[in-house]
Parts: sequence; structure tokens; C-alpha cells
Amino acid sequence: MTRVIRVVVVDDEALVRSGFELILNASQDVRVVATAVGAGALDAVRRERPDVLLLDIRMPDVDGLSVLSAVRALPKPPVVAMLTTFDTDEYVLSALRTGAAGFLLKDTEPEHLAQLVRTLAAGGVVLSPRASHAVLRGHPEADEGVARVGRLTEREREVLVLVAGGLSNGEIGARMHLSAATVKDHVSAILGKLRVSSRVQAALLAQRAGLLTGREPGL
Repeated sequence: MTRVIRVVVVDDEALVRSGFELILNASQDVRVVATAVGAGALDAVRRERPDVLLLDIRMPDVDGLSVLSAVRALPKPPVVAMLTTFDTDEYVLSALRTGAAGFLLKDTEPEHLAQLVRTLAAGGVVLSPRASHAVLRGHPEADEGVARVGRLTEREREVLVLVAGGLSNGEIGARMHLSAATVKDHVSAILGKLRVSSRVQAALLAQRAGLLTGREPGL
């Protein structure tokens, strides 16, 4: 039997909620089990226990970052990706530091949405190319991180590209003919050298450094 990925969509715009629900429910392995506006987000997550939460970063009645923090504090939180309308949003970096697994623009191509959700559910990262470039532009720490990417070994850069592609340690090991334990060691070394705390932040730097040229992050 195909595992069904349970999704909750939180957005203050009814059109966005219904559009995401319609698009995602067209896939056999993805099901939107609830939609909510900001104030009802936490209750929906507690009630439905989704695998993935798509959360609006800006809502008039509640701060998306506050919702993210509350969700991340739950015993078994879902994977969270932030939704934004803007090519750049000053809240995105804060969201990533708070534990979001990525972000995407609300006008993401419909045919990509289900695959992005699958990537999130599998423990991968999702980065909207337009938004990530805009968010990182002008941040000195991002440029410093790009310089650190250049100091990774060739093998570490190969692993980083696969991490940014949303692959798990086991999948990376199978692709590179390495044990999962060896991949885990490589990932730990990469995070240390890049001075970041998560795979998402490492993937952002990989994209900024041009390692993902020609690839759709998260796909």
C-alpha cells in the first residue's frame, strides 16, 4: 500500500488554502487533512497530527514565526515549510533558524507541489529558488558561508549537493556507494565547516554558491 502523506495548510487567504488542497489532493499519496487560518493552526496540528505543515509566514491575526515555534515545541512536530508571497521576506531566515525545513512561494508551479511535499516528508529540504536567492542577497553571513563552501573537499561538495536535493543519509549512501554512517560523518563535517546547524541552512549555502545550477531544489 502507498503511504499517504498527511498535510495541513495554514494561510489567511481562502483561495490559497483551497488551491493547495485541490492540487495536492489530486495526488494518490498526498492528502490535505485540514486547512486553517492562523489562530486555528496549532489546534489543527494537534488534532490531525500531519506529516507536513505548510504555514503562511505572514498572517494578520497571528505571527507565523510564533506558530512555528509553538509547533516545533510539540512532542512529535510535523515537518514545516513556510509559505510566502514575496521574492524576499525578512522573516524567512528567522524561520529557518527556528526549525523550518524550507520555504516556497505561493505561486510555485502546481505540478511541483506534490513532489515538494514528498521531499519534506522524506526529511529533505525545500527551497524556492527565487526566494532563496533574494533572501540571501545582502546578508554578509551568507557570503561568508559561500566562501566556506569553496573550502569543502570534492567529496563533501558531492554530499552537500545530494543533501540539498532532499536525499536522506541512506539514499546518499546508496547513490555514492557509502555506508549511512559514513554519510552521517560527512554531513556532520559539512555542517561544522559551514558553521550552520541544519541541513536546510547548508542547502541554502549550496544554492548560493552555485552548486545547484540547473537543478530545482527539493525536486
